[in-house]
Amino acid sequence: QVQLVESGGGLVQPGGSLRLSCAASGSIWRIYTMAWYRQAPGKQRDLVARIGSGGSTDYADSVKGRFTISRDNAKNTVYLQMNSLKPEDTAVYYCNVRGWSPRGEYDYWGQGTQVTVSS
Repeated sequence: QVQLVESGGGLVQPGGSLRLSCAASGSIWRIYTMAWYRQAPGKQRDLVARIGSGGSTDYADSVKGRFTISRDNAKNTVYLQMNSLKPEDTAVYYCNVRGWSPRGEYDYWGQGTQVTVSS
C-alpha cells in the first residue's frame, strides 16, 4: 500500500499563486511517474502535469508557462507551483503516483485538494 497526502489548496484571487504538495509513504520501492490531475464540476479528470523519475516533464497546454511541477525523490514528494492563476483553474486537484513494488506495479491517487480562483 502507498499513501498519498496532499496539501496546499485553497482560495486565491486571479493572478495569484499557490503551491501544492503530495507526499508518498508506505510500500513505495520505486516511483516511476508523479503527476497532478484536476477535475472541475461536471467535467472529466484531466492531466495537468507529469514528471518522470529522471525529471522529464510534460504539461497540459492550458497551464504551460504558468505551472511548474517538481519532485524531491529523497522525500518522495511532488510539488505543483501554480502562478498567474485564472478562474478556469478552479478544480479539485489530485496527485497520482505510479511505480513498482515486489507485489507488482501500482497506481495510486490522493484524496484531492480544492483550488478555487475567484475575486
